[in-house]
Amino acid sequence: MAGRVDGKVAFITGAARGQGRSHALRLAQEGADIIAVDIAGSIPGMDRFYPGATQDDLDETVARVEALDRRIVAIKADVRDFTALKDALDSGVAELGHLDVVSANAGVFQFGDKTEDVSDEDWDTVNDINAKGVWHTAKAAIPHLKQQGTGGSIVLTSSTAGIMGTPNVAAYTASKHAVVGIMKTLALELAPFSIRVNSVHPTGVNTQMIRNEATYRLFLPDTPHPTDEQAEEVFRTTNALPIPWVEPVDISNAVLFLASDEARYVTGLQLKVDAGYTLK
Repeated sequence: MAGRVDGKVAFITGAARGQGRSHALRLAQEGADIIAVDIAGSIPGMDRFYPGATQDDLDETVARVEALDRRIVAIKADVRDFTALKDALDSGVAELGHLDVVSANAGVFQFGDKTEDVSDEDWDTVNDINAKGVWHTAKAAIPHLKQQGTGGSIVLTSSTAGIMGTPNVAAYTASKHAVVGIMKTLALELAPFSIRVNSVHPTGVNTQMIRNEATYRLFLPDTPHPTDEQAEEVFRTTNALPIPWVEPVDISNAVLFLASDEARYVTGLQLKVDAGYTLK
C-alpha cells in the first residue's frame, strides 16, 4: 500500500535530532526521500542553554532513514548562510531528482532575560536562525518548486510563542511571530503555482530544547537544580490537556498531513499542536 507521501522528496532543516529527525523519519515511513540539512555543530552563545547537534546526530538520522529503505542526502549547512543552504538543497535535488515538501524546522530557544536586558548578540542569533533561516529555506526552495510546475507544500515551524506573548522570551517570541508573517505572505504569493504554505505551532516538545536544566529554571526560578519530575509538574500546568509536553512525532504527524495530498487545499493555516496551551 502506497504511503501518504510516496514518491515525494522532502527538504528538512534542523534534521540532525529532535523534531527535524522525527519529521525525516515520519515522512520516510510514508514513502518520502529526504534532503536533510543541519549545522551539526555548536552555535556561539547557545551552549549556556543546551548543547548543539553533532555530526554523530546527523549520521544517526541518515542511518535511521536508510533503515526504512528510503534515500537520504545529508549535508552540513547553516541556515543563516544562504549560499551554503542553497548549495546543499541544489545538491540534494540533483541527486534525488525533484522537490515536493519543505520543512523549515531549524530553530533555537533562548530565554531568561527581561526584554530590555536581551543583548544584541542574543537577539541576532535567535532571529537570524529562527526567522531569517526560515526565509532562506523558502528562498532556496521556491525556484525548484516553481520550475517543476507540480505544486508543493512548505511547512514552517513556529510555536505557541508565535501566537501569544511570552514573558522573558522576547527574541524567540519575535522570531516565531515573524514566521507567521512569512507564512501568510508566501501563501498568497505562491497560491497561483499550487504551492501551499502553512505553519505548525507546538507547545513544549519532548526534545533537548526544553528537556534541560536551564529551561527548567525558567519555570522554576527558585529551584537551583530542578529535577525532571519537578519540571513535569510545572509544565503540565501550562497546557489545558493534562500532559507536560507533546512528543516530536505529534508535530511530525501534523507536518505529514500538511505535506500530503490530504491537505491539497489547505494553505495559510496556523496549525496548533499545543495541548490547549494557547487557550489558557
